[in-house]
Amino acid sequence: MNYYPKHYCGIFGIYGHPNAAELTYYGLYALQHRGQESAGIVTSDGKQFHEHKGMGLVSQIFKGNVLHDMVGPIAIGHTRYSTTGSSHLRNAQPLTGSCARGQIAIAHNGNLTNAAQLREELEAKGSIFQTTVDSEIILHLLAQPTMQGESNNLVRSLHRIEGAYSLVIMTENELIGVRDPYGFRPLCLGQIDDAWVLASETCALDLIHAKYVRDVEPGEIVVINRNGLSSMQAFPQHHRRAFCIFEYVYFARPDSTIANRSVYKVRVEMGRQLAREFPVAADVVVPVPDSGNCAGLGYSLESRIPYEMAFVRNHYVGRSFLQPSQLIRDFDVRVKLNLIEELVKDKRVIVVDDSIVRGTTSRKIVQMMRDAGAKEVHFRIASPPITHPDYYGIDTPERDKLLAATHDLEGMRQFIGADSLAFLSVDGIYRAMGFDKRDAARPQFTDHCFTGDYPTALTDLAAQEASPRQLSLLAEAI
Repeated sequence: MNYYPKHYCGIFGIYGHPNAAELTYYGLYALQHRGQESAGIVTSDGKQFHEHKGMGLVSQIFKGNVLHDMVGPIAIGHTRYSTTGSSHLRNAQPLTGSCARGQIAIAHNGNLTNAAQLREELEAKGSIFQTTVDSEIILHLLAQPTMQGESNNLVRSLHRIEGAYSLVIMTENELIGVRDPYGFRPLCLGQIDDAWVLASETCALDLIHAKYVRDVEPGEIVVINRNGLSSMQAFPQHHRRAFCIFEYVYFARPDSTIANRSVYKVRVEMGRQLAREFPVAADVVVPVPDSGNCAGLGYSLESRIPYEMAFVRNHYVGRSFLQPSQLIRDFDVRVKLNLIEELVKDKRVIVVDDSIVRGTTSRKIVQMMRDAGAKEVHFRIASPPITHPDYYGIDTPERDKLLAATHDLEGMRQFIGADSLAFLSVDGIYRAMGFDKRDAARPQFTDHCFTGDYPTALTDLAAQEASPRQLSLLAEAI
């Protein structure tokens, strides 16, 4: 099985533009890398919502006159990747609902770590859920007029949920952007003409020629309506900041800027730092596209070993295709990557990738190099070993399926078949981010996949005597 970490989604919102639906389409197109399974757009004309969602890529879903019929100057959009078992149209976002306050639409990037607990509580009070996604919990909380005997508002609802969430929320007449107090997932603010834009990454702003204004701060609520933009901090400022460092390693597009850091430059520096820490005599540096391209370039620049794009990636491969496993060996890798053999034959090759999860893809890549006649194959990974699963919105396997959690370095090297294997150190990845080292007392990012240092309570996971119902809900949520 070819396995890379997968992100749950990308979000986009716009307020005050006559072509809101069309610009949201282009925004989602730029964020397609964050989710390829389903997508949706909801617009508001000030009186009612207009909605369209579907399974597949953005360009496949919004065909013909679909966008033409989605009128209104306000829109939010979502592109999603789901876990196994929840690949259904009913789980596509944005989610919409009606309550005493009117219509609400919500798009969510991240994952709640107390979803099962809250869902049981809400169902006990009579809530009826239409989906299996944790994002619907937020919708139900927002719809409650009172909470614990007091008037409910957005801040009160946010204080009930735990985990990672960047949100765009739309009512008939306003657009709201929210980031959790730790700031796990990105969310930026931009402007195009007199319209305001919210997006997961700046690359979405670039495509529609919007000007980047700033990032939405952790714990901040941004409200945009006819009175303009207002902002408030919903949480105490002493919260630990815990932006997910894996956004820089893998998920964000290299042409995005997050927290005033160019993703491209950070990844190149990760490669440089990797070359400083683990040099090896070789003839050529070959990245695994596209995730290893920038780090491979950095390794080449630092080591002064020639850089060759020996792998050619097929960009038109969907998530499902015929897999004639007996007919074509390693078809699942070869259909996506083809190797130019003459660039590696009789050479000592350094293969650079961003991460190793299960190790099966790396193993097949090493074998492709051997089959092509490479004399030596040295694997270099531009991040530390992934030893712990993620519960904040990244689809990673359970710990017993992670290669680095079940093997030592030599065991991993033998498993993938390389002549040598090395990972960027934890302090090394922080140096690439511009720090001297990781602050062990108060880490500058969340790096739980590498260290097991989870910054929040994992409420659902920690339920020692969970009922079968709780376990089922937890499985759907993560």
